[in-house]
Amino acid sequence: MDTALLVAVIAAAVTAMGWIVTNVLASRNERRRLRLSAQLAHVEKQLAELYGPLAFLIYEGRATFEDLLATVGRRYMFIHGQPLTDDEVQLWLFWVDADLMPRNGAIQALLSSKAHLIEADVLPASYVAFIDHYNSWRVTHARWKEEGVVYSWHSKRNWPNSFDTEVLETFRSLKRKHAELIGAVAKA
Repeated sequence: MDTALLVAVIAAAVTAMGWIVTNVLASRNERRRLRLSAQLAHVEKQLAELYGPLAFLIYEGRATFEDLLATVGRRYMFIHGQPLTDDEVQLWLFWVDADLMPRNGAIQALLSSKAHLIEADVLPASYVAFIDHYNSWRVTHARWKEEGVVYSWHSKRNWPNSFDTEVLETFRSLKRKHAELIGAVAKA
């Protein structure tokens, strides 16, 4: 075989292999970039539509509840064995209708309409506990308003503190993941 022909065949083979390797690597990088972009879009949706609003509502609720406690001058609204005075009942019911129920309703609406964005394989137990707390209270409070049936002025189930903690931890975790994904997409 002619040396020039052999050199040309080898050069063509090397060029073809280089083109194949380049295209395979570019295709792999593009698939990785698309996967990272999809993950980033999902995390952004979780933060914008569920966990951001939930975190805001929880922080807002904490602040207004502290205001209520400061207004009544104690650390707890309901103390076992100490009924509320008539004035305290009136203040409490005002707070319930003007602040607590609307906020809890907003939280329930977010959870029910954005359940697909929850960062878990199943509905977390604290979320179920919140739903139980809210529904128990909402129904008995509505019955009192509409039918005059007196109740204990609060839910039969306590506010689940683990709900606050879990939502806020998930919010922070998603914020970290969001920053990491932005960096990974930029590199890809």
